[in-house]
Amino acid sequence: MNRNLLAPPEDARTSVCPNWPPGVDQDSGDGTPPFAHHLWVLRRHRWKILAFVAACQLATLIVSSRMTPIYESTAVIDIDRQAPAGVIGEDAARSSGNDADQFLATQIRLIEADAVLRPVAQKYKLLEREQQFRDLPQLSPSQVESAPILLRRLKVTRPPNTYLLLISYRSPDSHLAADVANAIANSYLQHAYNLRVRSSANLASYMEKELEELKAKMEASTERLFQFERELNVINPEEKTNILSARLLQLNTEYTNAQADRVSKEAAFNSVRGGSFAAAQVSSQGDALKKLLERQSEMQEKFAEVEAHYGANHPEYKKTAGQMAEIARQIDAARTNIAQRVESEFQESVNRENMLARAVTETKAQFDQLNARSFEYQSLKREAEGDRKVYDELVRKIKEAGINASFQDSSIRIADAARPGMRPVFPRLGLNLLVALLLSTVLGAVAAIVSDSLDKTVRDPDLVPRLLNAEVIGSLPLVKDWRARTSPVLTAGGNGTGPRTALAHAHEDPVSTAYGEAVRALRNSILLADFDRHVHSILITSASPGEGKSTIAAHLALTHAAQRQKTLLIDGDMRRPSVHRRFQMPGSIGLSNVLVSGLPWRDAVLTPTGMMHFDILPAGPPSHIAPDLMGQGLTQLLDEASREYDLIILDAPPLLGFAEPLEMATAVDGVVVVTRAGQTPRKAAASVLGILARLRANTLGVVLNEVRQDTSEGYYYYAHYAKYYKQGKGAKAGA
Repeated sequence: MNRNLLAPPEDARTSVCPNWPPGVDQDSGDGTPPFAHHLWVLRRHRWKILAFVAACQLATLIVSSRMTPIYESTAVIDIDRQAPAGVIGEDAARSSGNDADQFLATQIRLIEADAVLRPVAQKYKLLEREQQFRDLPQLSPSQVESAPILLRRLKVTRPPNTYLLLISYRSPDSHLAADVANAIANSYLQHAYNLRVRSSANLASYMEKELEELKAKMEASTERLFQFERELNVINPEEKTNILSARLLQLNTEYTNAQADRVSKEAAFNSVRGGSFAAAQVSSQGDALKKLLERQSEMQEKFAEVEAHYGANHPEYKKTAGQMAEIARQIDAARTNIAQRVESEFQESVNRENMLARAVTETKAQFDQLNARSFEYQSLKREAEGDRKVYDELVRKIKEAGINASFQDSSIRIADAARPGMRPVFPRLGLNLLVALLLSTVLGAVAAIVSDSLDKTVRDPDLVPRLLNAEVIGSLPLVKDWRARTSPVLTAGGNGTGPRTALAHAHEDPVSTAYGEAVRALRNSILLADFDRHVHSILITSASPGEGKSTIAAHLALTHAAQRQKTLLIDGDMRRPSVHRRFQMPGSIGLSNVLVSGLPWRDAVLTPTGMMHFDILPAGPPSHIAPDLMGQGLTQLLDEASREYDLIILDAPPLLGFAEPLEMATAVDGVVVVTRAGQTPRKAAASVLGILARLRANTLGVVLNEVRQDTSEGYYYYAHYAKYYKQGKGAKAGA
């Protein structure tokens, strides 16, 4: 017998796993369930999820209807960033900055401050209403009184892109909610006003202290300035300096003019002193001399005429000559007088020049002396003026602060007072139901997926290749125990009909029909995938008892015999034999006799009544020696039987915990591992597959037994089988 068989090829996976759900990647082996599986899980638990959602909706409806209605009232605060902070001074002209977000955030914090909320909370007894300290019973009344107040039902918000602040308060009493919101708004305005008053008072107190020091400093600097002026004997040295400067300039001008006058007078004096008649004429006294000379010239002309007409002895001549002599005497006298006057003027100009020179020298010395001390005076004057200016400015600031402090700032005002609400804002039944619907749906779906992921059993055919790295060669649906395990066999043994008649009677029920179709699909998956026809012996085993391997072996043998193929069913479970009981046949002689006593195996083979192509080799009487003789004896038996039978099916004990299934697995051509959907642990199935891999046994695949609608998506196909057969019966009845 050739046992070096190949696993089913890749292109045969569809035929090997006929129940593979569409849309799932069959070659994926990453162990992660596909998305379609999660959808199937949701469909599987849809009624549970819907029940959970309905229960949550009902609970939400009941709880919401029993909740105390809460009303909300909102007061609107308008903050004008362009309004001045004061009525006079810099505060009146100061414009708002670009810190609107920071400013409004600061105002929100101020509204939530204890100084704003405490008066309102005490007035309306909000702490008792909200039971703020109910979870701190160890606090004393004094501690409660001094603890910061935080109103849970208060909400302060700012609508985006606005300078508005919304003060909202919730309460079961709509009028109380409106009153508290308005009271908090007014308390906030009063608190802001008090802050400005206290700030101005503190500033005024500080400035008054500084004012005393500035006043003393100003008086000291003013006293030093007055003392300096008294030392200079002037009221204003600057004005004195200006007078001296103008006087010095004037003296310099006069001195220069005196020098020029003295030079001209000196020149005239020198000319007159030299006897020059022309110099006397050009002097300041030459006008009279000029007139005398003009008169002398006229008399000379007249004397010449008289001398020419009358002669020297004529009285007219003498008269004219006397006049000529008188004019000459007057001219001499005028010349002498001019010389004396020129000399006198010269001396006077010299004296005046000297006097102006002394005056210029004295004035310049006085100016230089005063100018030298003016720097000290300017320093004292600047100090005195600076102290006075700071003092006056501080006095002005104090007055402005006092006036602005009493000014009620209009930049923060109540734009809309809160009014009692007509409808409660809580509970919102529609919103609560919607939220409950969404949350319950999500929670139900998550719980279903999580519970499915926590299920560590072999359950779904599409997950077996991913988790166990093995092919699913068949899935058998769950039917009633008596039908799944005994009905086909009892029918065959009870009335003596052939295989086809027995299967037909067994499959009259649609569910049993689905089971029979699944067995036929399993038989075809095993044999049709064997293109070389090398599989003549099959071992049916499982990880633990109760997986349904014996039932599957019996039905698989019957199905193969129904194809008119000679089939031998060997009961290899000598500890708990069951095949002979299923077919209501004696089990006194069987495999244990063949292995222990050397009985020819053909003598132990039984043929059910009416089944020409189906034989059974029971397990025989229980024996502790037979399992030790399993190796060589079973191999020889299978070699001989394979020459007479088309297929040999060996029902073996569970693989985990028993030794003989290991020898059986090495003796047969192929091994089929049966698992129970939703019951067999993955670790157990993986252990079985690992043991078979180490033995180098030809594992044909895994059979998923008792597949239910709530354990596998493959159950979808069996439902269609039932519908299909019902429709077929209906068509026959109509015909």
